[in-house]
Amino acid sequence: MPNSQLIAVLFMVLSMVSYQISASFAKQLFLVLDPLTVVTLRLCFASILIVLMFRSWKIIKRLPYLKWKNLLFYSGSVCLMNVLFYASLGKLPQGIAVGLEFLGPLTLALLSIKQKSDYIWVCLAIFGIALMVPWQDATAQNFSYIGAAFALGAGVCWAIYIYYGQKVVRQNIGMHALSIAIVLSAMVLLPISAVHNPDALLQTQYWGKALLIALLATAIPYALDLLALKRLSKMSYGTLSSLSPALAVVSGMLLLNEHITTVQMVALVCIMLASIGVTFRAKNTEQGD
Repeated sequence: MPNSQLIAVLFMVLSMVSYQISASFAKQLFLVLDPLTVVTLRLCFASILIVLMFRSWKIIKRLPYLKWKNLLFYSGSVCLMNVLFYASLGKLPQGIAVGLEFLGPLTLALLSIKQKSDYIWVCLAIFGIALMVPWQDATAQNFSYIGAAFALGAGVCWAIYIYYGQKVVRQNIGMHALSIAIVLSAMVLLPISAVHNPDALLQTQYWGKALLIALLATAIPYALDLLALKRLSKMSYGTLSSLSPALAVVSGMLLLNEHITTVQMVALVCIMLASIGVTFRAKNTEQGD
C-alpha cells in the first residue's frame, strides 16, 4: 500500500476510535445533562481548542475572499450532524445509532462507484448495517423510531460533510476550515441552548468531562478527517467509515456495558470485510494508474 494511502487509512482509524470513545463518554454525561447541552458544551470547548491548536486568528484577513457557500454548507453539516447524532445517542444503543448514521456516507460511496466489481464491498457493508439493526424487534425497549430518524438525519449530514469537506480542502486554508466550521456551530448552538436549558450550561462540575469529549470528538477526529480526505476518494472514505459501527459497538460494550447479539457480531465481520476490501481495491486502482 502506498505510504500516502496507508497514512490516510491510519488517520481514519484513529479518528473513528477517538470519536467512539467520546460518544460513550457523552452518553454517560446524558445521565445528568440533556444531549443539546452536551453537544453545545462540546463544540464551545472544541472551538477554543481548535483555534489555539491551529492559530486560526491568522485566517481573519482572508475571510472576505473565501468561498463561503462551500464553507457554510460544510459548517452547517458539522453542526446538524452533531446535534442529530447526540439526539439519537440518547435514545438508541451506541452501535445501532452509528450503524444507522452510516447509511449516509454509505449512500455517497454507492453513488461514487465507477466499476461494477466495487459493488461487492458496498453491498457487504449494507448487509452488515442491515444485520446491525434489530428490525425483528423494533418495538424493543432499546430501539426508538424517533432515535432512528435522528440517526438517519445525522447520516445525511455526514454525507454532506464529506462532499463539502473535499471542496473546502481545495481552498488551501488547511485546518482553518475546521476552525471556522466549529466556531460557527458553537455560535449558533450557544444561544439556542441558553434558551433551552440555561441552568445546565452553567453546571461547571461537568465542564471537565465536556472538555475531554471536545478533544476526543471534535479536535482530533475532524482534523484527521480533513487530512484523510486529501488522500482518499469519496468511495474509499465512505466505505472505510464502515468501521465506525463496529468500533461503536465495542466502545459501547466496554464503556457502557451495552450488549451485542450473535447477529450483530456477524454484522461486524461483514462491515470489516467491506472495509478491508475497499482498501485493497483502492490500492490496486492507484497502482493501475
